[in-house]
Amino acid sequence: MAWTPYTACAVVEGFDGEPHEEEEVLEAWQYLIGTGLAWTLQGWYGRTASDLIDAGLCNP
Repeated sequence: MAWTPYTACAVVEGFDGEPHEEEEVLEAWQYLIGTGLAWTLQGWYGRTASDLIDAGLCNP
């Protein structure tokens, strides 16, 4: 998928109405982390991103 801020947020929040595999959700999180957006959006994004990094599921 070609990630944009909107598509990544839609996937992680689930408001696009589509089912997503865990791998795709983690790719969306990695996009948000890699672009730095995870730290500028609502607090839930940053907290979840930190948890995923701590768990070794995403890279800082």
